[in-house]
Amino acid sequence: MNQIDMTDPRTTEAAWLKAAYDVLTESGVEAVKIMPLAKRLGLTRSGFYWHFKDRDALLEAMIGHWEAKNTGILVARCNAYADSICEAVFNLFDCWLDDALFDSRLDLAIRNWARNDPALQARLAQSDARRKAAIVGMFLRHGYGESAADVRALTMIYTQIGYFSMQVSESRAQRLARMPDYVEVFTGQTPTRADIQRFMARHLDRAGMNRP
Repeated sequence: MNQIDMTDPRTTEAAWLKAAYDVLTESGVEAVKIMPLAKRLGLTRSGFYWHFKDRDALLEAMIGHWEAKNTGILVARCNAYADSICEAVFNLFDCWLDDALFDSRLDLAIRNWARNDPALQARLAQSDARRKAAIVGMFLRHGYGESAADVRALTMIYTQIGYFSMQVSESRAQRLARMPDYVEVFTGQTPTRADIQRFMARHLDRAGMNRP
């Protein structure tokens, strides 16, 4: 057997996961197979088994990453400190603008995968329930009634799922400019200038864009 150079960055667990992620988001879960991944990385398949027991273990690692990132971070953003519901929604909107917080391509790939995988569909339903509960809780903390909180949460969830499912094409500047109006639509309240400036500063600075 050829000796595996574990100092080669291609051999890391993260490299295998990244390759699997790329294939999953490009071609779907059926295309995620060990030998093609090895060829993609320029390695032999034996390197795979240093990190994963089998293909199922790799798939489970990707699902676990999705749950921790897309659902875990979204819940955390909903629970972040906010003086007003508008500031709270802006905190959540960070997820839609920062791939480090929420990966929309991965979310869509998981949803497509779950269509033919009942076990994953159940986990997706659990994740969606956690997301909804977090958003509902956000509205409840800011004085909305249960019915209003529920409907507003569902409106936000369905809008965002539709946004990335339709693969809407718009510039970052366009999307940022629309965010204050989205906040007003979802909350029924007009965000303050200070709310808007704090939100814009976070994302304009990160993108290297000029502030207004």
